Amino acid sequence: MDFNGFQKLTLLDYPGKVACTLFLAGCNFRCPFCHNAFLVTDIDNSIVFPEEEILAYLKKRKGILEGVCITGGEPLLRHGLEDFIKKVKDLGLCVKLDTNGTDPEKLKGLIEKGLIDYVAMDIKTCPDKYPLVAGVPNLDVSPILKSVELLKTNIVPYEFRTTIVKELHEIQDIEKIGEWIKGTPKYFLQNFVDSGNLIEGNLHEHDKETLEKMVKIARTFVPNAEIRGI
Repeated sequence: MDFNGFQKLTLLDYPGKVACTLFLAGCNFRCPFCHNAFLVTDIDNSIVFPEEEILAYLKKRKGILEGVCITGGEPLLRHGLEDFIKKVKDLGLCVKLDTNGTDPEKLKGLIEKGLIDYVAMDIKTCPDKYPLVAGVPNLDVSPILKSVELLKTNIVPYEFRTTIVKELHEIQDIEKIGEWIKGTPKYFLQNFVDSGNLIEGNLHEHDKETLEKMVKIARTFVPNAEIRGI
């Protein structure tokens, strides 16, 4: 399996661990604020990191690296993911998976096989606004609801996170999200950042005061809710 991006060292992507981050192209969402358009709508097939190269690096850095973060795009769309993760686990490394939650059965299968140690699931918005914010008209939200319920059973350590965009997220949305994910251990609000590589333009971040109001509301449902990145 080939990867479309490779960050060789991160102290931020995997909570509490020294890790590297692997990026997989392809996604079933078209979130206008996505900062990785090069992995979704503008895939550059000239940038490829073969699996063999990745595994050789991991073996070389064994004893330094503690984990591998796999992100996208949407990693669960890729064939060969399970076999690759098995090879990573055989090296004694932990695996963190980023997902949009649209394939709860595959997610559950990987977790039950002991292949995933930590999950970060994006909560794009409250369920009724998902088609708008995910950029997919007539989106079936039921698989996402199933993934949330799966993670809420504490089958694996996890976090939920929402990227907040001024044009797409209102304070009322955070209240609805809070009601939805009530009782989860970790929830992060991340302010939108224009990476210069967005799927759509003319989007903006919220001001700090609004973010603080949002996280205050979120904490009535998830006491440990935090703002990440400011």
